[in-house]
Parts: sequence; structure tokens; C-alpha cells
Amino acid sequence: MHRLAIIRKAQLILCAALLAIFGALTAQAETVLRIVPHADLKNIDPIWTTAYITRNHGYMVYDTLFAMDENLEVQPQMVDSWSVSEDGLTWRFTLRDGLQWHDGAAVTAADCVASIKRWGARDGMGQKLADATQELRVVDDTTFELVLSAPYGLVLESLGKISSNVPFMMPERHAQTDPFEQVPEIVGSGPFIFVKDEWVPGSKVVYVKNPNYAPREEAPNFAAGAKIAKVDRVEWHYIPDAATAMNALLAGEIDYFELPPHDLLPIMEASPGVIVENLDPLGVQGWLRMNHLHPPFDDPRVRQAVQWLIDQELYMRAAVGNPDYYRVCPAMLSCGTPYESDVGSEALIGRNVEKAKALLAEAGYDGTPIVMLQPTDIAILNSASLVTAQLLREAGMAVEMQAMDWSTLTSRRPMMDPPSEGGWNIFHTWSLAVDVANPVANIAISGGCRERAWFGWPCDEAIEKLRDDFAREPDAAARKALAKQIQARAHEIVTHGLYGQWSNPVAYRESITGLIKSPVQFFWNIEKVAP
Repeated sequence: MHRLAIIRKAQLILCAALLAIFGALTAQAETVLRIVPHADLKNIDPIWTTAYITRNHGYMVYDTLFAMDENLEVQPQMVDSWSVSEDGLTWRFTLRDGLQWHDGAAVTAADCVASIKRWGARDGMGQKLADATQELRVVDDTTFELVLSAPYGLVLESLGKISSNVPFMMPERHAQTDPFEQVPEIVGSGPFIFVKDEWVPGSKVVYVKNPNYAPREEAPNFAAGAKIAKVDRVEWHYIPDAATAMNALLAGEIDYFELPPHDLLPIMEASPGVIVENLDPLGVQGWLRMNHLHPPFDDPRVRQAVQWLIDQELYMRAAVGNPDYYRVCPAMLSCGTPYESDVGSEALIGRNVEKAKALLAEAGYDGTPIVMLQPTDIAILNSASLVTAQLLREAGMAVEMQAMDWSTLTSRRPMMDPPSEGGWNIFHTWSLAVDVANPVANIAISGGCRERAWFGWPCDEAIEKLRDDFAREPDAAARKALAKQIQARAHEIVTHGLYGQWSNPVAYRESITGLIKSPVQFFWNIEKVAP
């Protein structure tokens, strides 16, 4: 018995050792993609906010009915098939088989109808589609219909828009949330699952692979095609100090740096094992956004004065530095797009400080400080804020800079209160060029007032009518003519200022492959190989 006991003990030890080895191999087999995002994720509802960090979060966990490919053409995503009646008024959509929410429930047409309605209440392009909609109805569990009151030329372009606000599909119970309040939890049907218990605002966000996601058969292409999660886990590590983030990348502690400052790119380009690449062919457009609700920017003459102060070359030298990465561009609909134009941009390209001072005097500007929200954790926006402050002071305006991180700014910018009561006068941001490529998608030029315009709330019936005409116009040449009229009006009332156009390269370890070239960085299709 003693000998048997020794043998049994030896067997148990061997089994324990094998289990330990197997456990270690399993742990090693789990692939973890670690990235430094461009901002901290504080708001997790991508319909409630247009913040790009929340949009990126949305793409991790949600899916869309349609998606845009590299030719800016719309392709089906969650939709299997669709048809349009001969009169162009009734659109019928049928969902793909096998779609299910992260909680295991099947995705239904009722979910999609509710999601479209909620998105349409917040997004500028969605609002225009909602205006043209007579009825949005469920046919059966997998089919729904969109019935228009008149033919509308941007149905698929609206449902397939690539960036904020993206029409993400949510469970009906979440999509019934007031669009001006955030959803209570995140349950999507996309390739990754949000791990709420590991979310630490200001530090870390975690996603795990969705084992039940059914990707399309087509190859990945921009936002379209197969969304295959090739890593088991994605961790976003928010590191506000750019030098610290860069050193973490160089040391191999992180795999991907989403928004490295341009002045640090040469260091990363010279570092072994690191790749610097521009994944966005069109780049981004810088916005100087003024609050139209409160003095002094409720007076168009003061906004025009700011327009006469802008020197895009000065902004770009300060914020980007390397001319290989930027261009001066007066086009409201962005340079490099089909609707590029310089119509109405005389003030923007003809800086004149004396004219700005004259406009301020005519408007009766009384020296009240301008409250500027200054995002110190994003280098380009911080630099743009400093340049604007300098230019405003040069024209005789007082400026009060209020420093904060970007996520705090995105939480504060919806506030309509006067600047003296916690509101604001001006802040800086940027938009993807693809987001502003047509006048309906371009949220910055909406004149929809408090109810429908983007933060800053311009109010102008003329520009709204022109945008409606554009959306309903089938002729391409007529659309181009309307686009020029819209740009001229936007420059005239100064919906916002443009301070340049540039590209934001990313930096990543050479062990990372499969990155999709797109204005939005997607984290499906990415593989991570052992160094």
C-alpha cells in the first residue's frame, strides 16, 4: 500500500504539473492588443455624442445596416437584401441570418426601427432623412420598411455613413432611451464585447472577442466587409502625456498609438520595430467653433471678425509643423472631395486684422472675456487654442482660457448656459474630411438652431433650405451648384472657422498586421504575432 500511495502521489503531482503547463499555454495563447487611444472614454453612447473616441467605441461593440467602402460607396452590412418601389418611396430591408446581441437574443427588425428613429433625432443627416420619412414600420422579425413622403436621394448614404453620428443598431429597449440621455448599458451585436467591470474612466477600457459574431463573406474594405476579431482582447490604455505613450510604444508595452504628435514622429520613424503610417487618404479638417447663442458670437459681425483673423498657415505650422502633413484649405466641404470649392472664402484666405477690428467696433464688442475651452491632452487642439487666443487678443478681444482634457470638453460643450454660468464661447475640434464631404453629412454647417444644430447652434433658414434642396436633387451638376451656394452661405454667416487640413499618422509595432486603411481605425482584421 505504501508503494501504491507513492505512485498515486507521483501521478497527482504529474497531473498538477501538466495542468499548470496547459494553463500557462492557454494564457500565452490569448492575444491582447494594447493601444493608446486619442482620448479618454467617458461617454459610451455614440448616439448621444459625436466624439470620435465614443464613435470608435461604438464600432467595437455595435454593427450597422450598411457601411462605406474605400470608393465611398455604400455596401450592405447587417442587411442581406433590400428593394425600392418603382416610385422610389418604399424601401424594404431584410436582415442577414445569424445576427444576435451580445446577450444571446436575436437581432430583430423592431430593434433596427427603434435604432434608426433614435439616431435620426440626433444626427444631422439622420434628421434630414427623418424629415423625408412618412413611416418606418416593422414587417416581420427580420424585415422592415422605410416609407418616404417624397423621393430622397440619400437613403443608403445616410444609413451607411461612416462617422459621427454613426447609425449603430441597438436592442429596442436601449434604442427607446431618450436620445438626449445616454443608454443605461452597452449591448451590441458587433465583433467585440465591452467589459464594463474592467472599465476605469481616465485609465483603461477593455473589449473581448465576440465568439458568436457572424461576419460577412466579403473581404474587409473601409467600414464594409468582414469584421473578424483576430485578437482575443483589446485594451485601451489612456496615457495623456504623449512622450510617455511614445516610450511605452518603443518599449513594446503597447502595440498601437492612435494619435502621436507630429513632432514626435521622427523619433518613432527612426526606432526599430516601429512603423509610422498614414491610414487616412483624405485627412481631417480643423474647426474653430463659436457659440451662436450668447454674446459676443451671437452677432454675425463678431464671427466675421474672427474669420478675418484666421491664418491657416500659422495654425498649421504651430499645430502640425511638417508641411508634408498639412495643407491650407478654404473649402467647407474639404479639399480633395467632389465638392471642393473656394467660393465665399475671401475672408478666410485674406487675413486682415484692421478689418476684424472694424467689425468688432461696429458690433459694439465691450471687452467681455471670451471663454475658450482648451483641451490640453490633444496636442493639435491645444496648439490651435493658443493660436486663436493670440489672434483674438491681437484684435483687442479678452480671452479666458479654461484648461481641461478632451473628454471633459466633450461633456461640457452640449451646455447651452451662458459662459458666465458654466457655458462657453469657443472651442476647437476637427472632423474627418469624409464626414464633411457633402452638405447634408456636414454637421458643422447645419443651421438647425437649438433643436437640431451641432454644438454652437447656428440658426439659419436659408442654409437649411439649401441643404434640403441638395438632399432631394437627383442631378449631379445641380448638386454641385447647390453645394457652392451652401458653402457661400456658411462663410457669410460664419457657421464656424476653418484653421487647416492635415493628416494624422498612426504608430504601431511591426508585430501588428492587418490594419485597415480608413478614416476610422477599426480593430477587427488586426493580427498580433509574437515578437
